[in-house]
Amino acid sequence: MESSAHLPPVYFGLFFSKSVLTKLGDWGEALNVLVVKFYRPSGTMTLSLGNNPYNRMSWEDAEFPILCETCLGDNPYLRMTKESYGSECNICTRPYCVFRWCPGKGMRYKTTIVCQTCAKMKNVCQTCLLDLEYGLPVQLRDSVLGQKHDVPKSLVNREYYTQNMEGALAQAGPSVSGLELVGYTAAQNDTLKRLRRNEPYYKRNAPHVCTFYLKGECKRGEECPYRHEKPTDPDDPLSSQNIKDRYHGTNDPVANKLMGKLSRLPKLENPEDMAITTLYIGGVVEPITEKDLRDHFYQFGEIRNVKMVYKQHCAFVEYTTRQAAEIAADLSFNKLVLHGIRLNVRWAKPQAKQAGVAGGEPGGTGRRLAPVPGLPGALPAPDKILEQPGFNAAPQLSAGGPHGIYYPSQDPSRLGSGKHGSNY
Repeated sequence: MESSAHLPPVYFGLFFSKSVLTKLGDWGEALNVLVVKFYRPSGTMTLSLGNNPYNRMSWEDAEFPILCETCLGDNPYLRMTKESYGSECNICTRPYCVFRWCPGKGMRYKTTIVCQTCAKMKNVCQTCLLDLEYGLPVQLRDSVLGQKHDVPKSLVNREYYTQNMEGALAQAGPSVSGLELVGYTAAQNDTLKRLRRNEPYYKRNAPHVCTFYLKGECKRGEECPYRHEKPTDPDDPLSSQNIKDRYHGTNDPVANKLMGKLSRLPKLENPEDMAITTLYIGGVVEPITEKDLRDHFYQFGEIRNVKMVYKQHCAFVEYTTRQAAEIAADLSFNKLVLHGIRLNVRWAKPQAKQAGVAGGEPGGTGRRLAPVPGLPGALPAPDKILEQPGFNAAPQLSAGGPHGIYYPSQDPSRLGSGKHGSNY
């Protein structure tokens, strides 16, 4: 049994005094050990400086943090400070190396808030906790991919899970993330590509709003490191975010806002006419060949015909069944990229409908527009003009003369004929 002399002094002051335990004898010693065993505070297993070699070996000692391009900043000459075991991770409560730096001029200082093991398990940045590949919240990424990597939240399960993942990551190498170890798909997702930013959003590194300025009490002026401006919406839920909720992907206001934007994206509706089995492919240019289109669309079903129209930069893919055409339209709409060129996939219109539209008003609307008042009417046909009395009546021709429509310029007695033109 462990003696009371080896117990930390903090527990004596917390539960029983040392004099009381001495008077109680063996019973008091056993009671003290029992109390310390069941009331040991969280994180003591990894924060303790005891003789257990794992407690010291598991502490993180890194040379550079895991950061996204936005948090790193646009300054190529970056000065970064490192504090070994400077704080405990906000997720696993283990000591880790804290890095602090300024991402650019006029930006606020940023620091790492989670250890590298927790960042690798979710493939997120150590500072903003956004996905390193897409720059999106974890909740949105897991929802779109239909996969979720649940990290235990209780003390014992979290510690055991972190130890196993840390060993697996060390064995797999630095290029492998925790998501790949748990079976995440490595393929690129087109929906996440459309939601992510194409360039780093350095505005996110701007200083916070000065609360003294809002009260009218800030006396620093231009030397104040905070922003002197009023917030656009003080009740915005994005202003209050929880670190653990963002990491675990639950109740993240940023993810909820982007998921609302995702629900408003355009969708391709199937036509009511079940006889339509042809897809229109727009944006087809010369590097894209018929073979490229066949190789992509053949995976959805049997193809009847592929027609390339390079002059109009389009193509038509006709399937043998309607079901195959619907699958191809659903999986290729706003997702088809060939040779680095994004193609536009739509349902083709039936030829009968196109002919009806072409026979209508110019522009393909097929609607009869109201006439504009004040414009002259249309001229009658030439044969109708000749039938009108007194309008350039044609002379009587001989029986062997030409037949057909008579034009006024054929009259030799009119001005401009050879008889009058010989004088000039």
